[in-house]
Amino acid sequence: MQQWSVVVPAKALRLAKTRLGPTGTRAAHEELVLAMLGDTLEAVLGCAEVRSVVVVTDDPRAATVAAAAGARPVPDAPAAGLDAALRHGAAIAANPLVATLHSDLPALRPDELGAALTAATSHRRCFVADADGTGTTLLAVTDGVLEPAFGPGSAAAHAASGAIPLQGAWPGLRRDVDTPAHLAEAALLGTGPRTRAALHAACA
Repeated sequence: MQQWSVVVPAKALRLAKTRLGPTGTRAAHEELVLAMLGDTLEAVLGCAEVRSVVVVTDDPRAATVAAAAGARPVPDAPAAGLDAALRHGAAIAANPLVATLHSDLPALRPDELGAALTAATSHRRCFVADADGTGTTLLAVTDGVLEPAFGPGSAAAHAASGAIPLQGAWPGLRRDVDTPAHLAEAALLGTGPRTRAALHAACA
């Protein structure tokens, strides 16, 4: 079986998920962000197609969550935005098969990711669009050259740059969480235990 390295970026908690709106106190909001990261990493590391995970972050709490999950936290040395951080993580991973994945996929299932990565081995460069069809939740390459183009409209940007859109359903892989509506959709799909506990605590 071909195994992949996965690069996951994690923002500083004070800057993360500002569009999510109020989720209780500031501390509760940060705990929710960390919980989504932890559930995402658990699903990724539970995927047989994944060999290693690099988490690019300058946040010490996110780094602690990453290390506890079995991922390798590394500082965002370029400090030049998301795409530069992803290229940095891919270089550290040192694997021709490398994929980037968002840190806010609390409903991700290992078998979904495995199916997407298996499909990705047939392409030099491909991506999975988010549930809204405009963003990108996964970008994968088989030659180690990511060429990320994240930001608003990233699905169209990746397609325009030659990346192939993968067509599997994979609802947990496609449902990243940026807004309260996204969070509600992820909860309906079934989030991991950390996110469930954080949501329960925030509502208590």
